[in-house]
Amino acid sequence: MGNQWENFRRNLGEWRGSFANLDREGNLLGSTASILTLESREEGRCVLFRLRRYGDGGYDTPPLQDHQQEYRSLGKQVVFFENGSFSKGSLQVAPATRSGAEFGFVGHDRRWRLVQLHGESGAFESLVLIREFRAGSQAVERPALSPEQLVGTWVGQAATVEADWPVPSQAECRTSIEALPGQGLRFTTELGGTPEVLEGRLQGSVVAIGGSRPRQLNLLPDGGSSLVPLQVSHREGFTVEAGWLSSPTERQRLIRRYNDRGEWVSASHLIETRVA
Repeated sequence: MGNQWENFRRNLGEWRGSFANLDREGNLLGSTASILTLESREEGRCVLFRLRRYGDGGYDTPPLQDHQQEYRSLGKQVVFFENGSFSKGSLQVAPATRSGAEFGFVGHDRRWRLVQLHGESGAFESLVLIREFRAGSQAVERPALSPEQLVGTWVGQAATVEADWPVPSQAECRTSIEALPGQGLRFTTELGGTPEVLEGRLQGSVVAIGGSRPRQLNLLPDGGSSLVPLQVSHREGFTVEAGWLSSPTERQRLIRRYNDRGEWVSASHLIETRVA
């Protein structure tokens, strides 16, 4: 796995797409067209970030927003993995403070990004879905995610970066997704230690996961998913996760973990392949 800067540079290029605001159930609230450019400068020592967002007229009208920023280093709150996929978010969850996480997947001339937002009370509030396509490519959007696309066994590799140790550790991972009676789903993830098992019931495009820490899995457009606790707290450990089905047989997942003091402790990137 290359260093963080090299991994970041795998996102270089011009990306055309859209920002879509979604409510907590995944319903569309509004959308704007966008062009995001990451340009290498100073022989690779600097990257110029430029984001233009457009109104109803799309790319044929002047942008409503045009933001530029130079990067020469990366903050601790973001972790880039070998293929360019990344995880970014709050370093500390605190009382009466909004918190959030951003996940970005890269592959097949595509970027699929998701922002999860929890409000000041810690309650899950909303999502921002960003679908991007490399300019000039033939990349296309994936179908909306469905349980049928997920059911089965997935195996692969996971890279994990700890908050206090940036060198990633590698491990094998395995995920089994089973359909249960009555629109139920069971998710079993094996990634070191005791397997994590979640069970929920599909309600529209949302899988409601009960238990002592209720969670919600949103099945999203373009092959994506969002898994969040309905409530987060600085006094109870939790994880947030996003996934992207980048092809019918390949799924990427990004996981961020927080401890019982509200501190970000690690991030993992899983690349899994469906087992025939």
